[in-house]
Amino acid sequence: MTGPAVIAGLLLAGGRSRRMGSLAGGDKCLMTLGTQTVLEHVIQRAGPQVERLVLNANGDAGRFASFGLPVIGDTAGEGLGPLAGVLAGLDWVAGQIPDAGLVASFATDTPFFPKDLVHSLSLEIERGAELACARSGGRLQPVFALWPVALRHELRRALVEEGIRKVDRWMARYRLSAVDYAVEPFDPFFNLNQPADLAAAEALLQQGG
Repeated sequence: MTGPAVIAGLLLAGGRSRRMGSLAGGDKCLMTLGTQTVLEHVIQRAGPQVERLVLNANGDAGRFASFGLPVIGDTAGEGLGPLAGVLAGLDWVAGQIPDAGLVASFATDTPFFPKDLVHSLSLEIERGAELACARSGGRLQPVFALWPVALRHELRRALVEEGIRKVDRWMARYRLSAVDYAVEPFDPFFNLNQPADLAAAEALLQQGG
């Protein structure tokens, strides 16, 4: 009888924060929300759900030194979107945590995602899904997903040889199961795209979001 799967965590911080302007300084996850950075909020939610965390970000890794996490850049080339970050994470986990068969991915501009997310997604894998992701308000949240490390070679071919960029397009090739989350009193996958979103997040934080 096998035990529960070892699951590593991948924090995706590859966005360029164009719509946040000077508030982001290039990294939405380094903005302050309450008394902490957005990334600190994300780490506090993701960390207890996985074996170990790694951060995917391009450019100077030194700007994340204070968080004490391994920082990895895209391995298939920059500017290819979140799938490139997922591939980098799968490659890193395959080399550094060989007993981890799955990687849970999290967006680092989304500070209120569910604290039971990985458990819920892993149940779908146990039931026979090849991939599992969150869904809220009828919309897939494909960056919040569980990815088998064994699929990394197929993902590399899709990225490099086929030019696949959209996460949901690649996911559609596999048995995908979505876990639904309510959007009331708020969507837990609410993310920070514009300055007004930061004010809304501050309000949610005050309400115990």
